[in-house]
Amino acid sequence: MKYIKHLTGFYEKVACDSTLKPTHMSIYLALFQFWNFNRFRNPISISREEVMRISKINSKATYHKCLKNLHASGYINYQPSYNPFVGSQVIMLDLSLDLRKLKHARSN
Repeated sequence: MKYIKHLTGFYEKVACDSTLKPTHMSIYLALFQFWNFNRFRNPISISREEVMRISKINSKATYHKCLKNLHASGYINYQPSYNPFVGSQVIMLDLSLDLRKLKHARSN
């Protein structure tokens, strides 16, 4: 995994996306850190409390809204568990591919 290219792709995508707010970015970067701890293997199992703590998000409603928005916008694949004893699953989508598409479009 080329994590620098992935993060660059993330920031390029965010720059073109007027729907994302700082809370979305904060949660995404917390998820990226969990993914890093998992050696960039998908899916990752997440704990709401941990993601909220790392992202500095204090509202459960904001947390869930941002995860759903990130999923709908193609940043992640979010699979909620609805079981308090089993973590939700997140697949971090390869945003370095978006960076390549953007570079190709700019060169034409």
